[in-house]
This record gives sequence, C-alpha cells and structure tokens, in this order.
Amino acid sequence: MKLTQQQKKYIIKLIEEGKELPEEFKYLLFPTKQKEYELVYAGKIRKEDLLANEDGVFPVPLQIDKVFNGERESFDDGWKNMIVFGDNLQFLKTVYENNDPLIKDKVKGKVKLIYIDPPFGTGDEYDGNKGQSAYSAKRKGADFIEFLRRRLILAREILADDGVIVVRNAYNFGHYVKIILDEIFSKENFINEIIINRKRKSMGSRKKYEIANEYLYIYSKTKEYFFENQVAKKPLSKIKWTSFLSQEERNPKERVLLGLTFIPPKGQHFSLKQEKAEKLLKEHFLRIKHKPSGAIFYYSESGNDDTFYKKISTKGKNAFKYQDITVDTEVYGVREIKEIEKFQNCKPEEFKIEYLTRDEEKVTNDWTDIPSYTDTMGYPTENSEQLLKRVIKSFTQSNDLVLDFFAGSGTTAAVAEKLGRRWIAVDIGKFAYYTMQKRILQIEHSKDLENPKKKYGKKARSFMTARLGIYDLKQALDLEWKEYLKFIAELFEFEIKEFEVAGFKFEGKKGEYPVKVFDYIRFKDASVDENYLKNIDSVVGSRLNGRVYIVAPANYVDFIQDYYQIGDIRYYFLKIPYQVIKELHKIPFKKLRQPQSKKNVNDLEEVIGFHFIRQPEIKSELKIEDNVVKLIIKEFRSQYYKDEEGKILDNFETLSAVFIDKSYNGKHFEMDEVYFADELLPKKSKKKEVDIKKELKNIQDEGLVIEMDKKDVGDKVMVIYSDIYGNDFIEILNIEGV
Repeated sequence: MKLTQQQKKYIIKLIEEGKELPEEFKYLLFPTKQKEYELVYAGKIRKEDLLANEDGVFPVPLQIDKVFNGERESFDDGWKNMIVFGDNLQFLKTVYENNDPLIKDKVKGKVKLIYIDPPFGTGDEYDGNKGQSAYSAKRKGADFIEFLRRRLILAREILADDGVIVVRNAYNFGHYVKIILDEIFSKENFINEIIINRKRKSMGSRKKYEIANEYLYIYSKTKEYFFENQVAKKPLSKIKWTSFLSQEERNPKERVLLGLTFIPPKGQHFSLKQEKAEKLLKEHFLRIKHKPSGAIFYYSESGNDDTFYKKISTKGKNAFKYQDITVDTEVYGVREIKEIEKFQNCKPEEFKIEYLTRDEEKVTNDWTDIPSYTDTMGYPTENSEQLLKRVIKSFTQSNDLVLDFFAGSGTTAAVAEKLGRRWIAVDIGKFAYYTMQKRILQIEHSKDLENPKKKYGKKARSFMTARLGIYDLKQALDLEWKEYLKFIAELFEFEIKEFEVAGFKFEGKKGEYPVKVFDYIRFKDASVDENYLKNIDSVVGSRLNGRVYIVAPANYVDFIQDYYQIGDIRYYFLKIPYQVIKELHKIPFKKLRQPQSKKNVNDLEEVIGFHFIRQPEIKSELKIEDNVVKLIIKEFRSQYYKDEEGKILDNFETLSAVFIDKSYNGKHFEMDEVYFADELLPKKSKKKEVDIKKELKNIQDEGLVIEMDKKDVGDKVMVIYSDIYGNDFIEILNIEGV
C-alpha cells in the first residue's frame, strides 16, 4: 500500500515538530515482506519489532559470579567459557546489542554452532530417570511456536556467517518447528533432518504405531559452513568377507599371498596392489579360504600355527575380524599355506582370497545407532554425550565457539570442553545452573569421549559463571565509579554522555531526557530528597522540558512514588533495586520463577526486566543422631512478603529448592544433592497431585528435615537455599562441634 500525498505531508510535519509517528504508519513505512509461505498464528510479532525490543524484553548486563582460574588452562586470547544463569531471550538480546563489556565483539557473529533442545510444546509430562515426572512442556500451540521463534530469530542474528544451528524436537510439534526454521533460515539453507532415538517409546495403541524417534533439524546461515563426515562402527551383521575384484584387466595380474599365486578371472583385476594386499594380510583384513573344506588361513608371523584359534580374540576392538569363527571352524595361522601338511598338494584354484571391509562406515541421517538420552547427572531429559560429540565434530573445528541456550544438564558444554571448543551454556533454572557447574568442575572424572572405559582425566579450562537479569546488589554497588556507571547505564538503558546545563553536570541521556546519577560514594550521608531535587530545579528547571531521570540506590531515595513534580518537570526515580520499571516496559515486569518440584525444572516463564538478589531469611540447625546428620530448616521467608495477588506469603511458602555440597572444599560449590520443596514435604503430603505451596504453608514447628549419611559428610557443609524468585541464601555449616 502506497502513502498518499496527504499522509506524506503529515509525516513530514510530525518529524519537523519532533513528535512521534502514530503506530499505523510503522507498517506503511516499513512493510513486512511476505515469504512464499509462512506459518500464521495469533501473537506473531514482526522480526523488526522483536529486534527493536517492542516485545518488552530488553538486553540486560551480565554480572560475573565467579571466575574459575587457578591451575586451569586458558585460551591464548583470554577467552573464558561461560555458564550463564538467566532468561535466554534476554541473553540473546544482550549478545545482539553487543555492548556488554564481558562479551562485546567476542560472541556476536562468532558463534559457529548453536545446539538447543527446547521443551517440545506438547503439554505432556516427561519421565525422569527414577520414574518421577521430569518436567511439563507447559507452553503449547502458537504460544510455544512464538516462544521458540523469537529466540531463533535472534539466534540467526548472532550466528557466524559460516555457522550452523541444530534444533532438537519431537514428532508431535516438529513440523511446525521445521516451518519456522524455513522462514527464519530459508529452506535453501536446510541441511538435514536427523533421526534419533526417543528416550522411551510411546505407549502402544490399537490405532497407531509406537513412536520410537525424535529429530534434529539442521540449518546453516549461508551456504558457506564447515562440515566433516563422521564414521561409526558397523553392526556385525553388516561386516562381510568379500572379494576385492574390479572390472577390466590390468597388469600385473597376479597377487602372491601366503605362498599362493592368484590370477583374477578374465576381464577383471585385483583392486589392491601387491604391497597393500600384503599389509592388509598382516593386519588380518585379508585371509585365504579353502573352498572344498572351508578351512581358513590367516597370516601368522610365527608360521605353521595350527592352534591359531586360541590366539585370536572374538572379543575387544578386533572381534569383527573373527566374528564368523567358531570352535568348529578349521582355522590356521601361517606364513605360507604349504606349511600345513594336509594342504601341501592343493591347487591355487581351490582357494579364494577374502577381503574384509572396514568396521566403520560413513554416518547417514539415521543416528539410531547411538543413545540420544542418558542419565549421568540425574537431570531429566539429559542429552547424551555421544549425540553431542557427533553434532559438534560434524560442524565445528578446534577453538570454535558453541552455544546452547537451553543448556539443562550441560551436555553441550561438557562435550565442547572435551573436544577443545569454546562454549557458552545458558539456562534459567537454578537446578540446571548448579548441575552444569558441578559437571564442568568434575569433568576429569567423567568418561572419555573416545574410550568410555577410561576417564577423561583433564581439568576443564578456565571458565566463569555469570548472572543475567538478577544481580547481586552489593557487587554492583562495590564497582568502581566508571564501571558502576557502565553497569547501571546498561541496566536502565541510558547513554553515558556527560554534559552541563547552566553549569550543572548530568551523566547521560535517556532518549532526549537528561540522566543524573546520584553519587552515593561521595555523599554517603545525603539522599535524594525534596531539597536535593529543588536544588537541581533551581539551576536547570527553566532550561529543561518534560522530565529528568535520577538514578540512585533505593535506600538513598526518600520518595515512595515513582516521580516527583516541580513545575513542568517530572523527576523520575530509577531505583536500585527497582522491581517494576514502568518506563522501560510496555507490559508488567515478571520476576524469574523457580519450580518447587523436579517435574517442573524446564517449566519456567520468561523474564521481563531485572531485579536484585534479596536474600531470604533462614533459620536452620544441624544435628547428629547416631550416623545421621540432620539439617533442620526452621524458617524460610522471602523478602517478598506478598504474592502477585497481594496475599501474605507464609513461612516456607516461597521455598523452591535446597542445594547441598556435603563436603565443601572451601573454594567452590559442587552440588551433591538437590531437594525440591515437594521432596521435603512429610510423607503423608506426598500425594500424586498436591498443592505444594499450601502443604508448605501447613508445616508446623518441626520444620523441614534433610537427612545425610554421616560417612558422606565432610568437615564443612555448604547449603544454598533458593526461593521461587531466584534469590539465594548461602550458609556454610561446620560439622565439628555439632
């Protein structure tokens, strides 16, 4: 639709007057180009609007939790692999914006492989490794598709031009996922659909076949991408002894093997040269068979070995060479066949050469030869290392950057680490966050990728853990002034740009409006009160219009309301911590919500905005009775004392999970146990369907009790208590003296 002359004049007038354009002009000026085909559904946002943060989700800065250095190997350029706790949409937007100093120019456009295994959008419950319900894919239908599509749009934007994305999905929603991948990456960049094993076959039905498979959809960003064919062991049923004859005659015709001279049939030639045939004979990829008797001859350095059967192994890595040999087979080890008396007078025509093809073959798109799930970390729906090894080796090279933003148990990170790739793993769940940290810290004790019977045996390279969207306030306020300015500028989305108005200094601009950052370091005994604002207004009030933003720690702001008006100017407060940033978001702020049950570990809402850690209040004690160490939690209260409906939150009601390191080494937390709130309920409360918050609310004076075997407990126990809003309280308990 073209603009009319009247519309053009109206737009020009608005621009000249510095006014905003009405919403309807956005689509007239920037029409969406329709593809040949696309999936249409409710709530589908334009790509342009998503990238402009019109969905109300904004980039937010990363805050380092801990850097694991010490004796660990580092990359030459200083890169550190990352485990990130936070909403993946916020993370992808932060990477796309490319302003955060921690990752600026290090990630955007440099990611060579993205692997994700998102929830499948079915509403089904998936079983864990002990029969418990693992998680519920709560998002369904168009809601799920749009949830995934927004992340895929940003994923493509941050992928390297020669990068590849691999998306895992299931039969019941995969066709929709395939369509949106075609839309975003284009069907021309579709590489493969890989068939993999389902964790458990679906229940049979009289009216349909059981479901045995899931799928990997693989797309590139452009036609230029790295790919390396992978090989896999053949099943024994596919390993055959055959001839090595080819069409057409060639000279020299004959081959001399085990003292016999063989001539190929007319019109054919032996495809292996004499030297190659001798080499393979010594490696037992060639053998000679006596056609009348079925006797088999292998090469043996010692020669004349009629007890050769006892020396060959039908087990181990070379078993495939002898897989058709039984105790009844007549088998010899020789240098020359005539060494065996009974075959001395046999003619060469009575023998044939048998050639064994390799025990490996190129991998096709059928990957059902390897497990796609595993249960090494006790985390529901854990992808197998065999699967990720094949994915990562297929599409990346040493030092390439691999990203998984539905990281779960951290399989992608662990395999990337073992293969010498760089990696970033992102997840919004605390259980995932601590599981990944444990997995990487203990990686030397895990299985080697090439030989699972051995341990990997190497410490992980230097890596860091970081938060996104939920921050440690003390850490933020302890930053040097310049770093503090950078942090809050990203947080509240204003531009650092010092300027003066009538001699009064401002630190930045938010849009067209000035930003004043209250210097709480210099003025520890002052606050943002009425006098402070009147002093500013007396200097700049007549020279400014509309609004001024004041950024300050919340405890330095004396106003309850969000702004204070003096004359024609509204002084808006951006408080740290500031839970609901109405000026930044067009839809209400949503706090991160952690599950109270393991079955919901992947059933997490998106985060909009950010908040600061507000430690819960905990009262606990340790008791030792016989050989049992008891952790008794007497009180657990969040600093959020009301829920979203305004109801008072009682003791224990906001408990999400308790994470325990039973033998804390004084350096870093390595999770041994995790107890979700529902697992801590008295046995009488453990029904199939239970209102967890209600049951927690009814806990009386006995509190919540966690029992540990004394022999498994070290001198110190580190406990992390987490509430449903993602806030942690950490305590270190000394066993000595209890």
